Amino acid sequence: MQTRKNIAVILAGGKGLRLDEQRPKQLLKIAGKKVIEHTLEVFENHPEIHEIAVVSNPFHISDVEEIAKVNNFSKLKKILNGGAERYDSSLSAINAYKDQDVNLIFHDAVRPLVNHRIISDCVEALNDYNAIDVAIKTTDTIIRVQSNLIDEIPDRDLLYNGQTHQAFHIDTIKKAYELALQDPDFRATDDCGVVKKYLPQEKIFVVHGEQFNMKLTYKEDVFLIDKLFQLKSSIDKGLSLDDEVARLLKNKVLVVFGGSYGIGKEILEVCKSSSAIGYCFSRGNNVDVSSPQQVSKALEEVYAKEGRIDFVVNTAAILDKQSLTNMSYEDIIRSMNVNYLGSVIVAKESYKYLQQTKGSLLLYTSSSYTRGRSLYSIYSSTKAAIVNLVQALSEEWSDVRINCINPERTKTPMRIKNFGNEADDSLLKPEVVAIASINTLFSDKSGQVIDVKL
Repeated sequence: MQTRKNIAVILAGGKGLRLDEQRPKQLLKIAGKKVIEHTLEVFENHPEIHEIAVVSNPFHISDVEEIAKVNNFSKLKKILNGGAERYDSSLSAINAYKDQDVNLIFHDAVRPLVNHRIISDCVEALNDYNAIDVAIKTTDTIIRVQSNLIDEIPDRDLLYNGQTHQAFHIDTIKKAYELALQDPDFRATDDCGVVKKYLPQEKIFVVHGEQFNMKLTYKEDVFLIDKLFQLKSSIDKGLSLDDEVARLLKNKVLVVFGGSYGIGKEILEVCKSSSAIGYCFSRGNNVDVSSPQQVSKALEEVYAKEGRIDFVVNTAAILDKQSLTNMSYEDIIRSMNVNYLGSVIVAKESYKYLQQTKGSLLLYTSSSYTRGRSLYSIYSSTKAAIVNLVQALSEEWSDVRINCINPERTKTPMRIKNFGNEADDSLLKPEVVAIASINTLFSDKSGQVIDVKL
């Protein structure tokens, strides 16, 4: 087994020109964090990565320094200047470690969905090979074209799409570049290409990547990557309360709006069993979430008694299952006020308390938020608005986490009222959603939609 240090080199020198953004794409926010924050977090948390270096656009080194400080990335030891070309960034890292016996694992900052399995496979492969690439089999037919005519159709079974990372023993990649820089016609798009051309005797082992390990390049990729983060955050039916979460819950102060029944009531029951301090506010005790004054007063009372508020949850909602043309304006306004305005008010009034404890706010959407359905026009549209609100506030707030639970159909009094009796095995139990909710309160993620599925 190799005992060399594994250095993750995060390449963040891009300007994001193809994305047509003022900020470079690695500094865009997706799923509540800057893209490079997600990427750094994966390598920071991998036990076989000993050190991290970021090669940055010189104009954004201060941004990377701030990210490192805010996230307390203890493995991030070097922030290096990149250059005009992709290979300039690689050379910057090679020169920074040229006197050490290390492995360099190059990874694009804008591939934030890389997982631990890919990293582990690359590290293991470095025991037997000095050059590693990550790739996935191509699913499309590739054609070679000259003068707008097909010149060749290569065998698809032999073709792969390259990803990152690319990993090397430093002596290998350093030697390849020394030879490359002596070539007046040198052109490079990636580091494995340099090794392949200038050290043709060196075997390059291919680690299988993942389809979701995609690179943020174009505008539509922002949407796709955000959805992939949501899928990663899905929580299944077999969930149980994390042992560490149960321990941390003790003596925490939690306020639940809409907590008199359903999911909210179950959240309070779970908290009670873990010795947390829970407060319930609903229309049953004269607190309407669509009233700023009533929400403000409820939070003031809790704070005056406990001196802190760690978590706020808003499960309050109304479902009027009927066509828009049959709804009275009174019912429309009432639904919009409770379902959406109520969440806005709870968020606004909670912030000053949660900011003190660096706490967490949890809102709720519905599976109907992705596509409006007949008889759900007001309900679906308000639930879609909540998702947008959560994503926006996660960018505004750096000291309060905010997430959104998206449960599949759940056996609550509101559902029974609208759908009648249904088979138990076709519905989520509210306690399952409650446990998923509490685990999310302790998550370090922000701006995410957490799916809870049957």
